Amino acid sequence: MPSLVECVPNFSEGRDQAKVNALVAALCSVPGVSLLDQEMDADHNRSVITIVGPKEAIAEAALRGVGKAAELIDLTKHQGAHPRIGAADVVPFVPIEGVTIEDCVELARQVGEQIWKRFAIPVYLYEEAATRPDRVNLENIRRGQFEGLREEVAANPDRAPDFGDARLHPTAGATVVGARKFLIAYNINLNIPDVNVAKQIAKAIRFSSGGLRYVKAMGVDLKARGLAQVSINLTDFERTPIYRVFEMVKGEAARHGVSIVGSEVVGLIPKKALEATADFYLQLENFDPQKQILENRLAAVLVELRPAGLVALAQPLLDAVAEPTPTPGGGSCAALAGALAAALGHMVAKLSAGKKAHAEHAAKLNQHAQELAQLRAQLQSAIDRDAASFEVVLAAYRLPKNSDQEKRAREQAIEQANQAATESPLEVAEASARVLDTLAQLGPITSPGMASDLKTGVHLGVAALRGALENVKINLDSLQDRSFQGCVRTRVAPLEARLPEAAPVSK
Repeated sequence: MPSLVECVPNFSEGRDQAKVNALVAALCSVPGVSLLDQEMDADHNRSVITIVGPKEAIAEAALRGVGKAAELIDLTKHQGAHPRIGAADVVPFVPIEGVTIEDCVELARQVGEQIWKRFAIPVYLYEEAATRPDRVNLENIRRGQFEGLREEVAANPDRAPDFGDARLHPTAGATVVGARKFLIAYNINLNIPDVNVAKQIAKAIRFSSGGLRYVKAMGVDLKARGLAQVSINLTDFERTPIYRVFEMVKGEAARHGVSIVGSEVVGLIPKKALEATADFYLQLENFDPQKQILENRLAAVLVELRPAGLVALAQPLLDAVAEPTPTPGGGSCAALAGALAAALGHMVAKLSAGKKAHAEHAAKLNQHAQELAQLRAQLQSAIDRDAASFEVVLAAYRLPKNSDQEKRAREQAIEQANQAATESPLEVAEASARVLDTLAQLGPITSPGMASDLKTGVHLGVAALRGALENVKINLDSLQDRSFQGCVRTRVAPLEARLPEAAPVSK
């Protein structure tokens, strides 16, 4: 079973879209990592980005995100309603599939050590990865925020980091890394600007003050909206459901003579949490979510249908491509073609390796099979990555351009997004070329009866290479950075030479 880990880094930047786009691009630059969600909050001056991928890939993605944050965010100039000690403030790992919380603890400690070694940013471990009981809770580590911790860490041994020297990075501060279960970030807004009321309500509901189990909460001043907010982290929604939190806040607010004007989920929320909420408020009798919610029944039916034919497996992707939306488009389809070419080659190599007639080539065939498996995984992840990179381009073009400052920020964001959107298909082209090289080596040492499978793989690989280069070409024309253009053309030239009939990319 493949490992799947979610990572939800919180960055101390929620106002500059170009910087957040750059953080997303850094996190998603690792093959195998997919973007699930991104949220920005100007009042908190904080962004929350959710990615998912295999253990090794997600670890490297987190490190790249921390490095980019250190490059872009200066905490000495940062102001916002949310407490923070770092540019990359919190980096939690959450087990999703094929991994345990213990695996995520080990991952958190490995990443924490590497953050210090690579970027000289000290690291504190929290939640399940904590090395001390007082550091399980994030608020204990973050006490005093960047400014207070910067002064105290050098003088108080009790506040020394788990990795690194007893000093903060001058501009990036410190990073808190940990492992935890799925967390719901949930905010409830009150109809008054008095943050003291929000703080009193937060104190009443949070577990550390005698409130609800699995609830952390604080009061936040939303100056831009003229409201006070109860900002909540719900660490186990099955034991303390979200509707119970809402009802308690509603009751506490009424005691203070105020009301709720709205609530929001930051990031992702499990469907199960919303099902329980619907059940509670509608007072449904004998409600069975698995049988009575349409999407749950459809998912179950699709699982049942899969053994009956391959169409059910391909249908969702084909439907997504056919939709009148910009993504998934040609870049994703090129990656899919490359992944299919690698999969066919893998099949041919493994089948041949098991035959007596090819026993003398078994070691070589297994080696090629392993290479193709890795290439398939890389190309498979690029299907989502290409679509995500184009979404970032669209977001950059939607940035405001009312002032000179906004225009400059927009131009910078567009350039960064276009570079990422160029890099993605270029990686697909390079991977597809390696697939073609491996398929060529398989021909003489595999069963002649599978020649048609190999030839089909070659045709798919050529289509992937050609399609990816077309996507590089169209993105390259949009770039302003001549140095970057030159580097891309240098990488493209040998790939293009394999397709003499294709329109040239390099000039």
